[in-house]
Amino acid sequence: MSAMGTTGTSGTMDKSMANAQQAAPAAAAPASPGTAPPAIAQALQQAQARFDAIVRNTPGLVYQFERRADGSVAFPYLSDGCQALLGVPAAELHAQPERFFELILEEDRKSYLDAMQASAASLWSWNWEGRIWVDAWKDVKWINLRCTPHLLPGADAVRWEGIMTNITESKLEQLEVRQSRARLAELTAHIETVKEQERTRIAREIHDDLGGNLTAIKMALAMLSRRLPQDDAALQEKAAYVDSLVDRTIDAVHRISLDLRPSILDFGLVAALEWQAKEFGTQAGIEVVFDSALGEIELDPDRASALFRIVQEALNNIAKHARASKVALQLGRTRQYISLKISDNGRGIAPADRAKPQSFGLRGMAERARALGGTLTLSHAPGGGTVVAIRIKRENRHAAHETAAPPSPAAPGSATIGS
Repeated sequence: MSAMGTTGTSGTMDKSMANAQQAAPAAAAPASPGTAPPAIAQALQQAQARFDAIVRNTPGLVYQFERRADGSVAFPYLSDGCQALLGVPAAELHAQPERFFELILEEDRKSYLDAMQASAASLWSWNWEGRIWVDAWKDVKWINLRCTPHLLPGADAVRWEGIMTNITESKLEQLEVRQSRARLAELTAHIETVKEQERTRIAREIHDDLGGNLTAIKMALAMLSRRLPQDDAALQEKAAYVDSLVDRTIDAVHRISLDLRPSILDFGLVAALEWQAKEFGTQAGIEVVFDSALGEIELDPDRASALFRIVQEALNNIAKHARASKVALQLGRTRQYISLKISDNGRGIAPADRAKPQSFGLRGMAERARALGGTLTLSHAPGGGTVVAIRIKRENRHAAHETAAPPSPAAPGSATIGS
């Protein structure tokens, strides 16, 4: 229910309550010259009947709540839904209005009081969700109250009129969805970690075993080539061909190992990013400027690999889609965060591109950042192009003794991916 809808309902309910209060004595007292004419009494009775029918068919508890100048509270009106929602009869809550606050779980009481105070101070709608203990069923229930306040003339008190509803089922569904997403994110992070470890293992085996064997073959081939008859051109040509084939295979092994896991990551993230910037610039023909005033960042291998993969994916996207001629790669650090920004001067990225069903590159980058406890945002670069900004929390016990420039503020129009 919106604030406007709540206001309209509360205003109608207030008038109906006033009419009901006037109609009740008129209906109970016999007709006399000093009472209202029968036609008016009948109209009031009809209004009361309509109001009662609306309230009976309204899911939840329709109520009026007052907070007086001395801090005391009261429930001037409570519908028949009181018992069903709160497990307390309306007459009991009328007599002891403080009982409602006692029903609220202790950890939710502060938010309830803060929301009440904010609504009373601004005279704006009061919307609160919290948990109550229903002693009748020995169970916790989520409720939502939506009401509109107004000052009572001459009483220095505030009265709210609105409705309370049971939102337990929807709230539990929300919590289940959040838990499911958290478990899915945890599984995704675990899968990425396992993949990275497997890549590292395969890369080392390829480099050590195949690389070592190929080197031994090349050495043996060189020895054999020196013993070949110098006047046998066919054998010399065949030996040269095999030697070049071994060289190409060694290059392929080296390239595959680098693709699986660059060995330069063993020297730290800064060195790896600097190497990646040069490598990408050479392969894609795009100028890449790497800027970092840091000598090195202390990160565990998994986190360093994850950041490196994000940069690789961002650069691949730039090469495929951006039509850029220049890329800026900036690495920064504060006491609590590590920031990484990749900017290009290309054609930019449209909102529709972010929502494409097959945009797994962006989603993968966002999931990697989220698995590191960070965020990834996309924004428009000044003058055109795109800025990919990653920020993750540091896990460095010596962080308090290090200083660095703060990360640049997010550009206008930025959006968090995968949130």
